[in-house]
Amino acid sequence: MSEPEAERDLPPAVSVDLAQPLRSYWLDRARQHMWDSYAGVPISKFPEDLRVYEHLLWASRADAVIEIGAQFGGSALWFRDRLRTFSQYRPIEAPRVISIDIDITEANANIAAVDPDHEATITLIEGDVRDPAVARRAIEAVPDGSRCFVVEDSAHVYETTWAALAQFSAVVPLGGYFVVEDGCVDINEMRLSDDWPRGVLPAIRNWLGTEQGARFSVRRDLERYGLSCHPGGFLQRTAADDG
Repeated sequence: MSEPEAERDLPPAVSVDLAQPLRSYWLDRARQHMWDSYAGVPISKFPEDLRVYEHLLWASRADAVIEIGAQFGGSALWFRDRLRTFSQYRPIEAPRVISIDIDITEANANIAAVDPDHEATITLIEGDVRDPAVARRAIEAVPDGSRCFVVEDSAHVYETTWAALAQFSAVVPLGGYFVVEDGCVDINEMRLSDDWPRGVLPAIRNWLGTEQGARFSVRRDLERYGLSCHPGGFLQRTAADDG
């Protein structure tokens, strides 16, 4: 393989100038992560956040992931492969990733190109997270008895963030995690572009004030590696549902 071919799937390089403000480095990294990939499939996530996910999947003994926002399909593939890897060290009978998006055409094509048999472990569901019927389909696709890890990565506006929390938090077991991604859109110093949406952090804050949200705690300590796209978005279930 020639050098250009070998590097084709690498994201643009980012250098560190210690004389420059940290914000300049953040903005460079934010641009970079939108050009990253996994197994040749685009994946728009910081390596630091993926590393935290590995820790949380292991610590919570998750064997299923609901991902709200499939985009290009790279993260569904990544989550599935992490569960497969962990199955070598602890019992996971049926690792399953359920990934939802308004349009799954590109995700389905990208995943199938590298794993034609992906439907055995990855379920792609087309629909709007605000639609209760879509939520029911996704939840019904979780194997019985699974411990579920939920990631919200859809439109990053108030309405979709609230809908995801309201409809999917119930599947998170005691001690498990629900991660709402990209709260960085609501922090002016972290905004890469004026056309980025807003509404993630207000939705989290208001939902936590509900009876349902009171069963979860914000884990800011899980923003573990210095940079995270998800400030205030790592939520852990700390109380069971009544009854």
